[in-house]
Amino acid sequence: MNKERISKKNWFIIILFCFMGGIAWNTENMYFNTFITNEIYADVSQTAIRGTMEATTAVARMVALSAIAAVVTTFIMGALSDKLKNRKMFISVGYIFWGIVTAMFGFISKENVANLFNLTDETKILGCTVWFIILMDIVMTFMGSTSNDAAFQAWVTDISVPKQRPILETVLSVVGTISSFAVTGVGSFAQAGTVSYKLFFGGLGIVVTICGVLGLFLIKDPPRTAQINNSSSSYLSDLLYGFRPSVIKENARLYLALVAFCFAIVAFQVFYPYLLTYVQYVVIPDNGGVENILKPSVIITAVVVAVVVLTAIVTLLKLSTKKRGICLVTGVIVLTLGFLILSTSTSIYVILVSIVPVVLGNALVNILFGAAVKDFIPEGKAGLFQGIRMIFSVLIPMVVGPVIGDMACQHAAQTIINEAGAEVIVPAKNMFLWAGIVCVFALIPLYFLIKKGVETKDNAEVAENE
Repeated sequence: MNKERISKKNWFIIILFCFMGGIAWNTENMYFNTFITNEIYADVSQTAIRGTMEATTAVARMVALSAIAAVVTTFIMGALSDKLKNRKMFISVGYIFWGIVTAMFGFISKENVANLFNLTDETKILGCTVWFIILMDIVMTFMGSTSNDAAFQAWVTDISVPKQRPILETVLSVVGTISSFAVTGVGSFAQAGTVSYKLFFGGLGIVVTICGVLGLFLIKDPPRTAQINNSSSSYLSDLLYGFRPSVIKENARLYLALVAFCFAIVAFQVFYPYLLTYVQYVVIPDNGGVENILKPSVIITAVVVAVVVLTAIVTLLKLSTKKRGICLVTGVIVLTLGFLILSTSTSIYVILVSIVPVVLGNALVNILFGAAVKDFIPEGKAGLFQGIRMIFSVLIPMVVGPVIGDMACQHAAQTIINEAGAEVIVPAKNMFLWAGIVCVFALIPLYFLIKKGVETKDNAEVAENE
C-alpha cells in the first residue's frame, strides 16, 4: 500500500498551497470590507454617499457577486481542467495572477480612479471607485476559484484515496485556520493604520505569486489525472454533467452528503457575517468592557476550553475511520447544541463554554463531510463536480444564511444609538437559535445517506483491520 501513501513532497505542496490560498481568501473575506470603510468612505460627504450607496451596501454587493463568480468559475474551470488533463498549470498560473490582482488592490483609490476616468464630481468618483473595487474583486475571485476551488481541490482528490481523506481534511482545516490567524495578525496593523493598505495588499500578493511560481516546478499531475474524462463528450456537456438526473441518481450518496453539508454551512452563515459586530456592540458592553473580558479567570477558562476542544477533536477523528456515520450525526448534534447554548446568554463564560460544542461540531462536520464528498466523487471526474460542490458549500450558504441572520436580528430589534442620535439595529443572541434550527435539518439528508452507506470500501477495510 506504499504507493497509496501521500509523498512528503505532495504533503509539502498541500500545506504550502493551502496556506497561501488561505492567505489570499482571508485577505479578501476579512479586509476588503475594512478597506472600503476605512479608505474609500473615510472622507466622503453625505451627499456623495446618498448619491451612490452606503459602505455596508457596497460590502454586501461585493460579497454576493464574489460568491456568484466563485461558483460560475469553478464550474467552467473545473470542467476545463478535466478536459485539458492538466491541474498543474491551472493551479500555478492561477496563483501567480491571484497574487498580482491582490497586490493591485493597494493602488485603488478615489484619486487614481478619478484620474483614470477623468472624473471631477465626488458622487461619480465614489460610485466608480466602489464598482471598480467590486469588479477587481470578481477578477480576484476568478483567479482564486480557478486555481484553488477548481484545480487544487481536484488535484488533492486525484492524489489521495478514501482512507487518507479524514487526516487530509484535518490538515487542510488546521492549515486554513493558521492562515486566517496569520492574516488577522498582519491585517490588524493595516486596519489600525500602522501600515498602509498598499503595503499590506502588496506584501501578501507577492508571497501568493511566489507560491504560484514554485508550483510550476513542484507540482506534478498524478497518472490518474492524465486518464480522466477520456470520453468524446463536449465541453458544454461536461459543464452540465452534474445536473443530469442520471448522474444524480447514480451518485446519490454524493448529493445527499452535499445537501447535509449545505444545511450545516447555512447555519454557520446565519451568524458568521455579524459575529464581529455582535462581539463589539453586545458581548463586550454586556460583560463590562474589554478589561473584564481579559481578566485572569476568563483567560484560564479559555485555555481549558482550547485543550478540551483539541483533545475531543483528535479522539473523535480516530473513531471516524470506523464509525463515520455516528461521528457525522454526533458532529451535527453537538454543533446544534453549541448554537442553542450561545442563544441563551451574552455572558463571556457561557460563550466560552459553548465554544466547545461549536468548534468541535464544526470541525467534525467540515472534516468528515469534506472527506465524504471527495470519497463519493467518481474516479477521474473530480473537476466536473467542483462546481456542484461550490453551489452547496458557497453559493447557497452565502446567499441564504445571511438573509436568515438578518431576519433574526430584525425580529429581535436590539439597537444602539449612533453618533448622530439614530437607532441602529445590531445583531442579537437569538441569531444563534435560528442557526441551531437550520442545523437540525442537516440530520434529514444525513439519515438517508447513512441508510445508503456512508462508508467507502477503503474505509470499511480500515475498520475491519483495526
